Amino acid sequence: MSDLQEQLAELRQRIARVSVECDRKFSARTPGVSERFASAVDFAESFDSLGSDAIAGRLRIEDGHEHAQAWLSGQEVETEFGRHFETEKLYEHHRRHGSADIGSLADLPHDLLASLSTDVSADPIPHAPPSAWAFLDTETTGLSGGTGTCAFLIGVGRITPEGFRVRQFFMRDYGEEASALHAVAAHLAEFRVMITYNGRTFDQPVLETRYRLNRAKSPFVRLDHLDLLHGARRLWKLRFDSCRLVDLENQVLGVERHGDLPGALIPYVYFDYLRTRDAARMVSIFHHNATDILTLACLTGIVPYAFRDPGESTLRNGAELAGIARWLRAAGELEQARKLFRRAVGAGLRDDLLFQTLWDVAAIERKLGVMEQAVATWNDLAESRNAFRVRAMEELAKHYEHREKDYARALELTRGALEHEESAGLRKREERISRRLTRMHADRIGK
Repeated sequence: MSDLQEQLAELRQRIARVSVECDRKFSARTPGVSERFASAVDFAESFDSLGSDAIAGRLRIEDGHEHAQAWLSGQEVETEFGRHFETEKLYEHHRRHGSADIGSLADLPHDLLASLSTDVSADPIPHAPPSAWAFLDTETTGLSGGTGTCAFLIGVGRITPEGFRVRQFFMRDYGEEASALHAVAAHLAEFRVMITYNGRTFDQPVLETRYRLNRAKSPFVRLDHLDLLHGARRLWKLRFDSCRLVDLENQVLGVERHGDLPGALIPYVYFDYLRTRDAARMVSIFHHNATDILTLACLTGIVPYAFRDPGESTLRNGAELAGIARWLRAAGELEQARKLFRRAVGAGLRDDLLFQTLWDVAAIERKLGVMEQAVATWNDLAESRNAFRVRAMEELAKHYEHREKDYARALELTRGALEHEESAGLRKREERISRRLTRMHADRIGK
C-alpha cells in the first residue's frame, strides 16, 4: 500500500471515530430522541404545530438535495449563483401566539419604532408601515461568530393582511451559500426596516462577513436596523432573571414550546444532516427559527409602547416602571424619571429592587435641588437594614455638615454608619467633625 493510500485509510478511520463520538454525545444530551422519532410518522406528528402544509411527504428520497423537499413544503430555487431551498410559513391573522393577537400586528402605528430607536440606535428609525418591517433571524454553524461561521438557515418574517409570513432560505450544502445569500438580498430589498434580537451583535455581522467572502454587496446598508434586545432588557431585566428571547416568549406571551430543539444543538444537527442527508431532524430547526421570528414580531408590538410616552405609560408592574425610569434617567429626563420611579415604588417592588429604586430617587432629587425630599428618602433608607443604609447615612451626614451646619447631627450619623461598616472615609469625616465641635466648644468657653 502506498503512502498516499495509507494516509487516506487513516483519515477515513479518524472520520469514522469522530462520527461515532458525535452520535454518542448527541444521544446522551438528548435522551429519548431516537425513540421519539423512530419513524417518519412519529416525527411529523410531534411537530403538528407546524400545520399540515409543513409536511409535504414522509418517504425518504435518496438524493440529499431533494430530501429536504420531502419533509418541508417548499421548493428548490435557482438563481444566477446556483440553487438553494426555500419554504414559507403563514401564521393566519385570526390565530394567536400565546397572549399576542397576530392579526393586530398589521395595525401597529407607523411611528412605533421611533421612540425606542433613539435610545438604542445611532439614528432614529423613520416612520414606516408594519408591512415594511423585516424580522430576521439566522441559524448558524457556530454560536460565537467569526469568519468560519455560516448562516445555513436565514428566516425573514413580514406582516401582511393575511397574517404573519416567514420565508426561510436554506443552503443544503456549502456550495449553495452564494445562491441563498443572493435570494435573501433580493427579498430584503422590499423592506425599509430590519428588526432583530441581538442581531446587531451577532446575526448582521455574521451575514455581512459571508456576503464579503462571497464578493457580494451586503443588503443591510440601506436598511434601518432595530435590535429589540436592548429595549427588552431595559424593560424587563429588573423583572425577569433572563431576557433571552425564548424566556420572554414564555414569561411575557405565555407560550410553552414543545419538542423544541435547544439552540446549542442546532449546529450539530446541521452537520449531521450534511453527513447523512437525513433531513428529519432539520424540521425542528425550521420550526425553531420560525417560532423565534414570530415571537420577535409579537414582542415588537409590546416593547416600543413602553418607551413611546413614558409619562403616560399604562404599565402596572413596578419592575417594568423602574426599568423605563432608568432609561429616562440615562436620557437626562430627570423629572420624568423621578415620577416613574415613585410610581414603581407605589406599584410594589421586591426588597432589593425597592431599596435600589429609593436610592436612585434620592440621587435624582439631590440633582434637581429638592433636598427636603432627598433627605426624607435617605432617612427611609437609613432606618432599615438594606444594602444602601450606610451610604444613605453618609449622605445625611454630608447634608447636615455642609448645608445645615448641624455638626452634632452629622457626627451622630457618621458614627452610626461606622457601627455598620468600617470606612477610612467615614473615619476621616468623624475626626474632622469632632475637631470642629471641639473648637466650637472651646470658643464658647472662651467667651
